Amino acid sequence: MMTVVERFLKYVGFDTQSDENSGESPSTGKQKILGAALAEELSVLGLHNAHMDEHGYVYGWLPASPGCEGIPCVGLIAHMDTSPDAPGEGVKPRIVRYEGGDLVLNQEKGIVMRAAEFESLGRYVGQELIVTDGTTLLGADDKAGVAEIFSCLEYLTTHPEVRHGRIAVGITPDEEVGRGADRFDVAGFGAAVAYTVDGGELGELEYENFNAASAKLTVHGFNIHPGSAKNKMKNALLIALELAGMLPPAETPAHTEGYEGFYHLNHLAGDETEARLSYIIRDHDREKFEARKAFLTAVAAFLNGKYGEGTVGLELRDQYYNMREQIEPHMYLIHRARAAMEAVGVQPVEIPIRGGTDGARLSYEGLPCPNLSTGGVNFHGIFEYIPVPSLEKMVEVLVQLVRVE
Repeated sequence: MMTVVERFLKYVGFDTQSDENSGESPSTGKQKILGAALAEELSVLGLHNAHMDEHGYVYGWLPASPGCEGIPCVGLIAHMDTSPDAPGEGVKPRIVRYEGGDLVLNQEKGIVMRAAEFESLGRYVGQELIVTDGTTLLGADDKAGVAEIFSCLEYLTTHPEVRHGRIAVGITPDEEVGRGADRFDVAGFGAAVAYTVDGGELGELEYENFNAASAKLTVHGFNIHPGSAKNKMKNALLIALELAGMLPPAETPAHTEGYEGFYHLNHLAGDETEARLSYIIRDHDREKFEARKAFLTAVAAFLNGKYGEGTVGLELRDQYYNMREQIEPHMYLIHRARAAMEAVGVQPVEIPIRGGTDGARLSYEGLPCPNLSTGGVNFHGIFEYIPVPSLEKMVEVLVQLVRVE
């Protein structure tokens, strides 16, 4: 048997970053290396039909306990890919006992997680934390979810006295680039309902998320020698900056919280001839979400009117929608998760997700799928960490969630 910590440390050793610029499925072939290992592990754990499909999705199912065959199948879902927002190769996790104050991640490079900047640390004084060496992300998003699900399954297979219905398991690629549900086989999965295990700090229980879209803008300029450029040069970089400046400066991730939406510029590159900008657009409210897309479209049209048609090209793509309207008819899922947490001493915290999960898309495909915490903190960056007690406690939550009394 492996502990959940041992599983997690094993999984983060695999580089599984996804790539939003790839047209392949999965977006990076290296995700399938971990996928193959996970499919093999499910088989060893005794799950039926454990396999990885051609697109890197891993599936399997655990039969119901005797006498529980009539209980609707519940699914547990996590994703194996990690975010492209920080380096993901060569993760060097270590376990430290946090005694308060600043936490030195890398003495040689002077990388420090400062308590004044990361107030969450104060909640974990006296606990063991799994941290990085400050040069990569950790991968708790969402390898912690994978490890917790697999450890739950191992517990169930070695404790037959814990009765449960049929449990379907799905591990997806490419969640971090908004494509985790693209090729998920909902019909073949066979679950009536499901939970993603892809949230943050212990106790988070989520059934509202952003409506999400991506926007790619290409600015076409005209370059000429600066000495003879008057009334001729059309500098794509300056037009790109003008475009960025037309969006509301207070509606960015750094200025918003709770239900507030935003525009987020996450890539800008180019020269005088061509510049490229990438935005993500987020809002919990569907009408405000549509208004944000319309405003960006109007900005592009204005600049085309000012500098000439074809100056600014815009490609908008919806990624996922707020799952709340799909979950509300199935609120027993929330009541059940809340009760499971409380039964093992975890205080549920119901908050809107300032992000998304595979479950948002899957909920719109007929598989109601709220989101549970993993225990991880500071996702998508070098200061990501997860408390060991949170990792262990989530296994207890999942066991309680699927238990049949």
